[in-house]
Amino acid sequence: MPTEKLTFTGHAGDTLAARLDLPEGPHLATALFAHCFTCSKDIPAARRIAQRLAAMGIAVLRFDFTGLGHSGGEFKNTTFSSNVGDLHRAAEALAEKGMAPSLLIGHSLGGAAVLKAARGITGIKAVATIGAPFDPEHVTHNFTDALEEIAQTGEAEVKLGGRPFHIKKAFVEDVAAEQLAPEIGALKAALLVLHAPLDAQVGIENATQIFSAAKHPKSFVTLDDADHLITRAEDAEYAAEVIAAWVGRYLDLRPPAPPPGAPEGITRVAEADPAGFLQDVNAGPIHHIQADEPFAYGGTNRGMTPYQLVAAGLGACTSMTLRMYARQKGWPLTHVSVDVMHDKVHGQDAKGEYDRIDSFKRRIHLEGDLDEAQRTRLLEIADKCPVHRTLEAGAQIVTELAEPAKVTA
Repeated sequence: MPTEKLTFTGHAGDTLAARLDLPEGPHLATALFAHCFTCSKDIPAARRIAQRLAAMGIAVLRFDFTGLGHSGGEFKNTTFSSNVGDLHRAAEALAEKGMAPSLLIGHSLGGAAVLKAARGITGIKAVATIGAPFDPEHVTHNFTDALEEIAQTGEAEVKLGGRPFHIKKAFVEDVAAEQLAPEIGALKAALLVLHAPLDAQVGIENATQIFSAAKHPKSFVTLDDADHLITRAEDAEYAAEVIAAWVGRYLDLRPPAPPPGAPEGITRVAEADPAGFLQDVNAGPIHHIQADEPFAYGGTNRGMTPYQLVAAGLGACTSMTLRMYARQKGWPLTHVSVDVMHDKVHGQDAKGEYDRIDSFKRRIHLEGDLDEAQRTRLLEIADKCPVHRTLEAGAQIVTELAEPAKVTA
């Protein structure tokens, strides 16, 4: 996916660093992502979610809060309220580019921040939280031992994720005073709550409280045994899949007319896991499946193989063709199913040479009060299915190399 590096001014006038992940096709909507406490915009979960949404036509802005990652300012001078302010500035920066966000996504404390910020951002239609605390003060359990020192001296150095951070009294007082229930109850957007029951950092009861405080439309999906940071690739992928499937109900993702020469639009295949073979297959912004290879061939078996996808196309086209014919004839065909098997066998190719060629074996199941003549005719019609004809006759494949995707400064 193309990525644009950009900066904008944060709540206190500091320069904040951001990445705008863009769709390769039409831009249909924009999302704003808020990362977890002391994390950055580049955590794996953020990257995976951005990649999946970009494939749907949704641009995603992920940025570093003040004092974190590549952003300017001092972290010790920030508070929960300042994070909310940074979110508002990020939304304004997007609006200035003509890409005002309609979706907010927040991870951990970033989830609490988007719940707080949503009402102050015009045009938000959907909000998704991942492992978010209902009470922002919950974050102080990460440095409980330092709270007394902070209260007495005004600040203290704490270790978070193995790194030193300075926490000031203003931060502790700010999260203690924050109450999210009224904001959640007044949310004028659809809400999706994602949370892992075994989350050791932010307990599952937080998800229950957020969900209970919200009005419909609202949804809750468990992340099973994922950890708080969603570090495993399969957990980040699952979260991305759920958000992508859910948000399609609340954002207008209707694409423009397909380009000339592609009446069904473009089918885009992109790597989901460069270390293996997992692929994202997108036909427009709505339809998505995955392709992969079995474990025995170095894959992770999370999707159909390429040949299984070809077999699926043949089977689907066959079933549709038979249904269309039976419907036109008024025949009592009540159900169709098609089994397709692929193999390579020795045979004679189009040039008359003997070699291993692809063989598809198709077994058709017809249900209904059909006589023998009708069943025989339907078997003949199966060979007229367009995909059957394409595979039998062969197809012209024209390949060209696209220009490299650029990361602009």
